[in-house]
Parts: sequence; C-alpha cells; structure tokens
Amino acid sequence: AALRRTDVVLEVGPGTGNLTVKMLEKVKRVIACEIDPRLVGELQKRVQGTCLANKLEIKVGDVLKTDLPFFDACVANLPYQISSPFVFKLLLHRPFFRCAILMFQREFALRLVAKPGTKLYCRLSINTQLLARVDHLMKVGKNNFRPPPKVESSVVRIEPKNPPPPINFQEWDGLVRIAFVRKNKTLSAAFKSSAVEQLLDHNYRIHCSLHNTVKKIQTVLKNTGYSEKRARSMDIDDFIRLLHGFNSEGIHFS
Repeated sequence: AALRRTDVVLEVGPGTGNLTVKMLEKVKRVIACEIDPRLVGELQKRVQGTCLANKLEIKVGDVLKTDLPFFDACVANLPYQISSPFVFKLLLHRPFFRCAILMFQREFALRLVAKPGTKLYCRLSINTQLLARVDHLMKVGKNNFRPPPKVESSVVRIEPKNPPPPINFQEWDGLVRIAFVRKNKTLSAAFKSSAVEQLLDHNYRIHCSLHNTVKKIQTVLKNTGYSEKRARSMDIDDFIRLLHGFNSEGIHFS
C-alpha cells in the first residue's frame, strides 16, 4: 500500500485489530468500518490508553449502506460475501483515492484480473478494468488462517483511473449485462431475447414499433462488425465502440 505518515486509511472488517494496529503506527488516521458491536469493543479495548487511540475512528454498521468518508488508501481483509458490491462502491466513490489493497477469495480475485478470451473473464472483469488498473499481488493459502477456511485467498491492488473514462457507467453496465448473460453466444443471438428487445424498445425514444427496434438493433450489430462476436472475447475498446454505435442510433441502456 506504500502508506505515508499523512495518509487516512479506510479499513473494512478490522476484526480484533491486528492489521489496524500495524497501520495506526504508520499513518495519520485509520477509519475502521465494523458491523459487529462485540468486535468494536475488542478493538476499542486494544488501543485504549495508548498513543494510537486518537488516530483511530470506528464506524459501526454495514459499510454497503453508509457513505464512505474521504480516504487516501483502503487496506482490508474484506468479508468475502460483500466483495463485488464493495468493489463497485469503491470505484464509484469520489473524491478519488490513491489505491486499495484488498484480500478476496482466490476465484473472485482471478475474475477481477481476467483477460478477454479466458475462462474467468466476465462482467465483473470488464467493469472493474474499465474503471481501474487491477493487479494480482499474491496468493494467501488457507493454512495462514485459524481456523483454516475452505477457500484459498489472494491479495489484489486496485488503482482507480483518474480521470475516469468519459462514459455513462449506468449505460455501459446495461450493455455489458446483456452481452454477458450468455457470454458464449454471439451478440446477434444475445440481443434477440424478447426481454432485451422490450427493454431497448422502452428506452428507444423515436416513435417506432418493436419490430423496427429489433431491426435497428441487428443493423447496429452488423454495422459495427460485432454481430457474430461473443462477449467472452471482447475487450473494453470493443464495448465502447458498440455502445457508441447504439447511442448514435438513439438506443440507450440506462
């Protein structure tokens, strides 16, 4: 994390504070978010009466339901069940932070860094990589934990792209969601589902029948050259071009 003396660090799920105390020794302040009141008590007891106490701020509650404070870096051994929503909460957070060093379940971490054409490449991969640079730092075997869990873990570094790409993320995600529902299908087939047609027809502001919208969708796919492509092999630039193609014909995904 390359923490600095002047840093404010966000930690999620501090538990009994092993990592927290190490960070408090190095930085200006640690803001620890903890949902379990018993662990909050443990953490407070641990720093009470020490010179570290006034550098620790504890926020009690569900981190997904609270506004994140300002911070320079996020360093956390996350509760694994909130991995995906927390990553996107982080990446859409403003003002920008420098980096996040996070521990995830191994497969989730590998999805974050997966490249087009690989087995684990999915909507999570492309959305994360659109908004950030992601690096797999190291594996953490289950025997490093007491008691050992059933899963292997990995530590990942996430650095937000600043400035972010000039894209409406809600629209982008709407397009990517459709494409990756059946990532092994051609886009032409994926966009023929009646649910997709109804969604796009609802968003299509020019007065025309559903039949015309269907024709228009297939025309855009053909004109952009993506009709026979499959989501699993398309990169960020491909999806940007495709979204631009749809938008220029008045078709939106938000």
